Amino acid sequence: MFIDEAEIYVKAGRGGDGAVSFRREKFVPRGGPDGGDGGDGGDVIIIADRNCHGLAAYNAEKRFLAASGQNGMSRNKTGKSGEDLILSVPPGTQIYHRDEMLADLVNEGDRIVLAKGGRGGWGNQHFATSIKQAPRWAKQGERGESKKVGLELKTIADVGLIGLPNAGKSTLLSVISQAKPKIADYPFTTLTPNLGVIRNLNGQNVIVADIPGLIEGAALGRGLGDKFLRHIERTKILVHLIDANSADVAADYKTIRDELGAYSPKLLKKKEIVVLTKIDSVFADDLAAKVSALKLIKKKPLVISAATHQGLDKLLAAIAKSLG
Repeated sequence: MFIDEAEIYVKAGRGGDGAVSFRREKFVPRGGPDGGDGGDGGDVIIIADRNCHGLAAYNAEKRFLAASGQNGMSRNKTGKSGEDLILSVPPGTQIYHRDEMLADLVNEGDRIVLAKGGRGGWGNQHFATSIKQAPRWAKQGERGESKKVGLELKTIADVGLIGLPNAGKSTLLSVISQAKPKIADYPFTTLTPNLGVIRNLNGQNVIVADIPGLIEGAALGRGLGDKFLRHIERTKILVHLIDANSADVAADYKTIRDELGAYSPKLLKKKEIVVLTKIDSVFADDLAAKVSALKLIKKKPLVISAATHQGLDKLLAAIAKSLG
């Protein structure tokens, strides 16, 4: 199952305590203090890793604790520091704490120290003075930081495929890329976002995201698409697919645009390519009427059939041009 949000608890390691110790050698019965310092606690670090897919690992496991530092030892030996705990997430993961975004890990290798380990305490050697030459106390190690954080994945893609359920998004993705999404002739076939790559489109690889179909009221929680609208927030352009078999293509277009605006007005400002799909299944006169209906609302659609590959060259050229 694809998981794109999770809440976890992280706790850094505690610093080791400083040691209380005195030199005890054969001819030095009353040696000075030689208590070593405690080791530092390990940090909790989150890093973006392209080999990580989804956040399912953080849905099963909720608590992550870094190692504590060792206590100091005699002969001025410092305890070993605790190992850092490194958690991997997909690029595009945002991290929140109490509604404040702590980090947006967009690129491979982006990282954040989420919880800092406690510093090790000082051994009694640090507290010796001319007056107190044999201190019998040391400093305790500090506690590591801890917090609950929310993880939210926003897919990194250049192009977002949007439209009503069964508009042909998954079929198109499977044809223009090597992605293998589930495809069937009924609504809500796509239950999770799918990613595909168009290879060497004008010299570049273009990442395309197919999200579950939207319905009226999606931005308020109806249907499936509302959970996944975040996955098109980072896209540069939107390819808006409309089934040419629809009785009212203009109304279908408006439904999707209304939902985008309700979720985030910024989505309405993205470059958009409007496409009539499944043109192999409608008569020429009907198709012409559908194109005219969209032109009435000042949208000039491209027409394609993913099944027969008709019009795909023009669509890919339009995508390349929009991406610059």
